[in-house]
Amino acid sequence: MNPRPPSKPKRQRETQPRPWQLLYTNQARKDAKRIAASNLRPQAEAILAILAANPFQNPPPFEKLVGDLAGAYSRRINIQHRMVYQVLKKERIVKVLRMWTHYE
Repeated sequence: MNPRPPSKPKRQRETQPRPWQLLYTNQARKDAKRIAASNLRPQAEAILAILAANPFQNPPPFEKLVGDLAGAYSRRINIQHRMVYQVLKKERIVKVLRMWTHYE
């Protein structure tokens, strides 16, 4: 009788967390046009890629906002402009509120 060949170890499935879904408000869509016109598109796209992977990744740093925008977060696109977003953890959704400035 031939002994049974050793079985191959079962592969552990590498489960990567599913990406976060990005949703845009109407204001964010309008702001996207301003971003493109002001040559800030690469910086904004880099931040959006980070948000889709992990909205709590640090760096780049983010700020938790207070006041009218309590519960939202902000990241710098450049010195003047910020991307403002909310994170809906249960649904794994990042809702982009603004992409221009939150001071207007």
